[in-house]
Amino acid sequence: MRVDDIVSRLGGELLGPGDTQIRALAPLDSAGPDEISFLANPKYRKQLDSTAAAAVIVGAGLTPPAGKSYIVSDAPYLYFARVAQLLHPEPQPVPGIDPRASVRSQIPASVRVEAGACIDDSVVLGEGVVVGAGSVIGRGCRIGAGTRLSANVTLYPDCVIGAQCRIHSGAVIGADGFGYARERDGRWVKIPQTGRVVIGDDVEIGANTTIDRGAMDDTVIGDGVKLDNQIQIAHNVTIGAMTAVAGCVGIAGSTRIGARCMIGGQAGIIGHLEIADDVVVSAGTLVTKSIRKAGVYTANLPLQAHGDWVREFSHLRHLDSMAARIRELEKRLDKGEAAS
Repeated sequence: MRVDDIVSRLGGELLGPGDTQIRALAPLDSAGPDEISFLANPKYRKQLDSTAAAAVIVGAGLTPPAGKSYIVSDAPYLYFARVAQLLHPEPQPVPGIDPRASVRSQIPASVRVEAGACIDDSVVLGEGVVVGAGSVIGRGCRIGAGTRLSANVTLYPDCVIGAQCRIHSGAVIGADGFGYARERDGRWVKIPQTGRVVIGDDVEIGANTTIDRGAMDDTVIGDGVKLDNQIQIAHNVTIGAMTAVAGCVGIAGSTRIGARCMIGGQAGIIGHLEIADDVVVSAGTLVTKSIRKAGVYTANLPLQAHGDWVREFSHLRHLDSMAARIRELEKRLDKGEAAS
């Protein structure tokens, strides 16, 4: 694709020749003479002088060196993502039902069902849905138009998935939530999980992520939510529209997360909390109380050498006794001032 074709489709300001041919995308430091890259972080500015990229997407206000094609954009990384979509469009699925699949519901002719997939009774699929090899869609599920399930996705009965979603391999949606009552002798009594999982439009769910069905009400994932790999979402959790959650996050039951939040990798969120819209939770943070205001929240220690950590932790162990000594000194000082 020519650079001027990209600009005509996506906008931006073109600097330099427009007939430069682009065949792929690459980082600045490894891009070749038929590839396009981007500069979003000013600390990599020096790489502009040495990159072999045929074209570079840069931010407004930057004066790049001559001799290449540049696309000026207010949001270079976002523009790069749009270019990636142009150069690497999703392949269009070929409709049809593989003879090795099991289909027990009426489905549109535009749907693709791959080998080993199982679709139970009373399932409703929209136009253009793809059911990957070995995937299982339980009784009564509904899936919106254009949604694609990769291989070995499991939807338990009565799940609702919106349109234009992407669900990656190994995801399990609608398994029972972790709900038990305890007998006096310690035995656990299972509470039937009778709610559903309801997922909005344009949601992406990463590989091996699990979303549990509600105990009585539904577990709800809003429109445009992006979930990374290996995330655990417990029963009756609600996640607001356009929130993004990175890998290995655990969200305990009945927590409500607002819209446009960003949850860093390996964060943990305990149950029955309220998190406001536009909250950022840093990676590795344990959230133990509700967050009522938008902002960035962090609750973890920075990395340091093991010996330094052991020494500093040893000081922490003596904080109580140190505080007691300080209080005693303050009392003595107060008595001394009073006497004088």
